[in-house]
Amino acid sequence: MEWNMWVMVVSALATSLGAIPVLFIRGISHRRMDSILAYTAGIMVAASTYGLIPASLKLTNLYVLCFGVLIGALLLNLLEYIIPHIDFDHQRSDVVLPQQSLMLIAAMTLHNIPEGLSVGASLVSEVENLGIVVALSMGLQNVPEGFLVALFLVNQDVHKLFAIMMAVFTGLIEYFASLVGFYLVQVSLFLVPYGLAFAAGAMLFIVYKELIPETHGHGYERLATFSFLLGLLSMIGVVEWFR
Repeated sequence: MEWNMWVMVVSALATSLGAIPVLFIRGISHRRMDSILAYTAGIMVAASTYGLIPASLKLTNLYVLCFGVLIGALLLNLLEYIIPHIDFDHQRSDVVLPQQSLMLIAAMTLHNIPEGLSVGASLVSEVENLGIVVALSMGLQNVPEGFLVALFLVNQDVHKLFAIMMAVFTGLIEYFASLVGFYLVQVSLFLVPYGLAFAAGAMLFIVYKELIPETHGHGYERLATFSFLLGLLSMIGVVEWFR
């Protein structure tokens, strides 16, 4: 139990690690931004298709998998209608800061809730090494995510330390979601394959709807493509290492 709690903490608060470099960076080019986003997308695709989906199929059947994946994608689609979308690279500088900051945190919550649920659910599952693999995959993609959150706030003239605090806050959201997933699945173990499929669907929705389009609008499509492949192979390497 104690080990699982520490795994959830480290995975969620990896967002904080990614935010720290903002203290030393004045700005970032589209080239680097696209590369980071594409690498993150590769990690998330590998985590979904090479980790979560096969694990869900081992525990259940194709019908449950399809149901969970579609529900995960549909829920994020619904939440995106409810909460205004944030585009990191196309913000007006004259918008009132507090409103923008709250919208950003709300948008990141859409990412962190299913991620946290997947970590908590996988740690309770009986699939060998699944929990640590999922936690590592979430932690790896949380690093660039935390960087992007802090960078956006700094570009909106927020103090750097406050921007890092907000990145930490988004990580805490994921940690609490992990606790929910952990204790919910512990009570009803039959929900594990649904939770894994749900997380896979949510992550694939984010990749196709948000990350990939964002990396193909500034003329660095080839770099983004290879960054995506590097992220994909990195995550596959992590999965194979712990098998």
